[in-house]
Parts: sequence; C-alpha cells; structure tokens
Amino acid sequence: MVAEMDEQPPREEELTTRVPEEADLVGLCRTLNELGAKYEALVYKALETLPDKAVRELRPGEVSHYGVVRIEDEIMVDLMKSACGIDYAEAAKEIIVREVQGVAIPFASPRLLWRTKKPTQRPKDHQDLLFLEQYFRDRGEEPPQV
Repeated sequence: MVAEMDEQPPREEELTTRVPEEADLVGLCRTLNELGAKYEALVYKALETLPDKAVRELRPGEVSHYGVVRIEDEIMVDLMKSACGIDYAEAAKEIIVREVQGVAIPFASPRLLWRTKKPTQRPKDHQDLLFLEQYFRDRGEEPPQV
C-alpha cells in the first residue's frame, strides 16, 4: 500500500489483509464486468476500487513479466498470467458463469480445476483433487488428461 502525498501514513492495522467476504468478491466482479475487464489495464482500474488502492504500485506489464502478482489490499488478490500453462484464452473455454447477488461471476469448471491442480502435487490441492475425482466418478466421467 502506498500513501498519497496529501494523506496521513496508514496505521499498522490498515496494512493487513483479510479473507474476502462474498460482498467483496461480488463488488469487485461487478466492477470488472462493468469495465469489460479482460485486459490488464482494465483489471488494474477495477482493483483501484479496493480501499487501499495497492494496485497503483504496479506498472503495466508486470503480470506478463512476473507471471503472478499479488495485490495486498484490504483483501488479497493474485493476478496470474497463466495457471499450469493454461492462459486466459484457453481457460475461458472452460469457465462456468454463475449469478451471485445479481452479478455474473466466472468460475473454473471442474475440468479446468482438475487441469490446474493435478500437475502441481501441492498438499493443499490434495483434498480438492479427491473431491473432483468423486465428482467425475459420480457422473461416469474420467478426469481430463493432464
């Protein structure tokens, strides 16, 4: 977080992030939708609606350069160029849109989640993969090849 020139420096308690609540996610997705934010500059603009405006510390092109950029505002947002080699154009084919509080919000489909979690072998993804295995089994499907 960066304080504006004419503002007081932030207090310590203002520098911590918290787990986002549904209202945070809905509000941010509403702004992203209103801006038609599919490009970095518009995503940055939408993230400026967060209270600390931490996104202003980024320069254009940093997501492409670094691959993953974490915005630590009142809530934490990770911007990713790709996940497990799957870029936005490819992932967009497997997105499911659900309406939450009147706002269309894109979610990764079970097949896309599998494709992004299976290659990582991260312990925190293990329970998700077990759930997804059961999801596919219940539907008589095989998980996607990775």
